[in-house]
Amino acid sequence: MVEPITAKPVALPDFANGTLNLASARLGARGLYATDQFFAPLERMLRDETPVFLPGEYDENGKWMDGWESRRKRVPGHDWALIQLARPGRVFGFDVDTSFFTGNFPPACSIEAAFCDGAPDDATHWTELLTRTALKGDSHNFHAVADAQLRAQVWTHLRLHIYPDGGIARLRVYGAAHFDWSTVADGQEIDLAYLFHGARPLAWSDAHYGSPERLLAPGRGVNMGDGWETARRRGPGHDWAIIKLGHAGTIHRVVIDTAHFKGNYPESCELRGAYLPDRVGPLPQADIEASEEWQPILPRHKLHMDQVHEFVSQVAGGVGPVTHVRFAIHPDGGISRLRLFGSVFRRKD
Repeated sequence: MVEPITAKPVALPDFANGTLNLASARLGARGLYATDQFFAPLERMLRDETPVFLPGEYDENGKWMDGWESRRKRVPGHDWALIQLARPGRVFGFDVDTSFFTGNFPPACSIEAAFCDGAPDDATHWTELLTRTALKGDSHNFHAVADAQLRAQVWTHLRLHIYPDGGIARLRVYGAAHFDWSTVADGQEIDLAYLFHGARPLAWSDAHYGSPERLLAPGRGVNMGDGWETARRRGPGHDWAIIKLGHAGTIHRVVIDTAHFKGNYPESCELRGAYLPDRVGPLPQADIEASEEWQPILPRHKLHMDQVHEFVSQVAGGVGPVTHVRFAIHPDGGISRLRLFGSVFRRKD
């Protein structure tokens, strides 16, 4: 059996920290069309898993590659692909990852975005988020959306242009999901920490086995890899994650799911919150340090393996509204999902 070679991890740029990959197939992103996908299908480019290389592995069309790859273009023009984002959202930047594409990567790319209710058509208006930009082979090509007005707009689809042809291992689209909070009535219970309601993690102590973004994902975890899990802590202290809620609100009910975590679930957990309406991006270090003294929402409670824990009476009354929460686990381990049900708070000014 061919032993796969896995691409090495890389540190994310500042614009990607605490964001959601809107091009995640796991979350629902889809490749709708490509001008050519002879060597490797478009759907591989949206996989969440790290790209791999299989030495000596070939299929009927040539070398097997983990990504989208078009054939060598022998006519004028260039190749492009149409992608539906996992959810409507704001886009802060991209990673055009060419891992393992060395003599067959595109020399350049550009990316356009559109917002439309259905599938794009000839009448769809496209806006360029990334101008034609040079790419490096076998590399992470990180590019931020520089225009603040474009970062604030909501998009549903992307067009990735490659010049003139070649292969892309992964396209990561770093941003935040958009949700229309005007549809939520006053007093209506809603999950304020749901990924598709715009919630996102901003900081965390450790994410060795799984990102805290997965805490906020839809559904229950499908396996132990579908959750937030930290490395085994060998010294004092405990692990934590700070989450910006999708909307300011008061939390009434907390659900913590340790699905699939049996020998590695945390002994206990607790939840604190703060109202920081002016903190819309990454938190400064002073706020992270101060989070240990935020208002207690759920006092420290024991957890059990592979179980849904629901807390209602234990949630502190009168705490709120909050915009950010600090979810702490003692001392370490894995949590599949975190749900924070409450009612929205709307400022009057």
